[in-house]
Amino acid sequence: MLESIPGIRHGVAVVAAEEIDRINILRATHKAMRIAVEAIVPRPDFLLVDGLPVPGLPVASQAIVKGDALSLLIAAASVIAKVTRDRIMDKMDARYAGYGFARHKGYGTASHMEAIRRLGPCPIHRRTFAPVSQMTLDL
Repeated sequence: MLESIPGIRHGVAVVAAEEIDRINILRATHKAMRIAVEAIVPRPDFLLVDGLPVPGLPVASQAIVKGDALSLLIAAASVIAKVTRDRIMDKMDARYAGYGFARHKGYGTASHMEAIRRLGPCPIHRRTFAPVSQMTLDL
């Protein structure tokens, strides 16, 4: 994933589309955050969390609404998450040709919606995401 940065500890976790569909996007986000924190060695003493509190974190934390605009640490974590997602989407572009994942990174652009209409959803599309669930009903 991302290269190590001396003195900076971070963890990254990914939750599959099937799991997101099963437990919902919020719970999947919380699960990924818990897994990512557990991957940090040594474990931090305290976390800053963007948004609302995350239940079940293995260390003490402070939730900050709009934290990415208020904290450089949270902003950096947001960048790590975005770069990780972009790299995953680049790999998915090679695996699932025709969807344009390398260009739109999985966001609901017009070209992405058109690709789903043309090709149908692929295994990484969340079936509970409204545009996909509506399209699959229409197919």
